[in-house]
Amino acid sequence: MAKEADKPNNINAGSYGEVRIADDVVGNIAAIAATEIDGVAGTVSNMTKELTKKMGIRPRAKGVRVAIEDGAVTVDLALIMKYGYNIPITSKQVQERVRTSIESMTGLTVLNVGIRIVGIDMTNEE
Repeated sequence: MAKEADKPNNINAGSYGEVRIADDVVGNIAAIAATEIDGVAGTVSNMTKELTKKMGIRPRAKGVRVAIEDGAVTVDLALIMKYGYNIPITSKQVQERVRTSIESMTGLTVLNVGIRIVGIDMTNEE
């Protein structure tokens, strides 16, 4: 069994000790990066957060799955798109933003960013 320091999401911080990044942190980075792209209404977790707050339930990380293995990250996102945006173009922009955000903030390598469109937001449709 691997020691904590040998796990891939641990970062050697030199003589000061180590830094461990939780999967949830990488998931939050991915969710925020995805919603920065024009045409993305939100992730499934963002949309359910309000409902779970009102019911007094702590929201679980829905809509973002992260797997870290050997210093490489795989992310799967379930997104709500805004009506009228080109899904393939917007998805490619999301993949690129998520990859660069995770890599620049954590130092981990992103192997794959999978996108699943689970809904269309029609609230701004005229």
